[in-house]
Amino acid sequence: MDEITDPWYSISWFSPSTLQGFTWENLPFLYAILTVPFLFIARWAFRHYFNQKLPVALVKSDLKNSPLTWIRIVPELVLALVLTLLLIALARPQKTNEKVEQWTEGIDIMLAIDISQSMQIEDFQPNRLEAAKDVARDFIKGRIQDRIGIVVFSGDAFSLAPLTTDYDLLNSYLNDISFDMIESRGTAIGSALAVVTNRMRESESKSKVCILLSDGDNTAGNIDPITSAELAAAYEIKMYTIIVGQEGMVPFGKDYFGRPNMVENTIDETTMRKIADIGSGEFFRVTDNEALKNVFNRIDQYEKAEIKETRFKDTADYYYIYLQWAVLFLILWLFLKSTFLTNILQD
Repeated sequence: MDEITDPWYSISWFSPSTLQGFTWENLPFLYAILTVPFLFIARWAFRHYFNQKLPVALVKSDLKNSPLTWIRIVPELVLALVLTLLLIALARPQKTNEKVEQWTEGIDIMLAIDISQSMQIEDFQPNRLEAAKDVARDFIKGRIQDRIGIVVFSGDAFSLAPLTTDYDLLNSYLNDISFDMIESRGTAIGSALAVVTNRMRESESKSKVCILLSDGDNTAGNIDPITSAELAAAYEIKMYTIIVGQEGMVPFGKDYFGRPNMVENTIDETTMRKIADIGSGEFFRVTDNEALKNVFNRIDQYEKAEIKETRFKDTADYYYIYLQWAVLFLILWLFLKSTFLTNILQD
């Protein structure tokens, strides 16, 4: 709300921009201003037809239009202005500032992302890992007050980012994810779930969610993924699992002539399906960028916390400005009615 600091006697109170900037509490009074001219026309007509008239015979040459005769309308105009200002004051001009605060009881979400060598396969654009990072960024952008963390895994797993609401920090971590972050080869899904559970086991959030994204079966690590999933479920962690990749011949790198190398790719969904069942979540299989984006959008809709709003209104009244102007012109009208000008006007 832009507070008006001009003194009450400033002419700026009557500028179109000022009047248009108001909200009007009693709008019918504002429309009533249109009736003011008709009131004075009715008053003139009544006086013209019902006042007593004294017949006087004058020679036409003696009838002259004096400029003073126009002064007789001055009190009428001043009185009309008084009525107009009173109606503006009764319409209650106001300026209102409404502030809306949104808040929610956020949920805790861990993103577990596979960074094994097979995530370099280019059946997604530009490859599986970069496609996963892109949709993760969009997913984070759409959350409000949720704590999000990141776990990366290949032959081993570690926590890249703890649960946080600092989404800029999370995006910087996502940008830093690369294939050489973990030396050991393979896909340790069980280890990844164990790290997720360790990060979330002390969480007091009403809802805890893990989104596990990989392109294959468990091939490394010392922890069985089903055992890890059961442990996570014991801590009431809901698990969504996503397998990315196409089966059959897929592009992986380039040969000496710059042509894509084609390699055979097989996918076993069994483990990832079981994890989703144990975690009361859902399993997804995606084969391109658009499908991966749609899956994250669905999870985003599934795991929405209720957003609550608090509204604050700060209202300032300005009716007194126009009331002061009305009093000023009322005094002027009384002055005109009680001085020699009245005699001039009536002669």
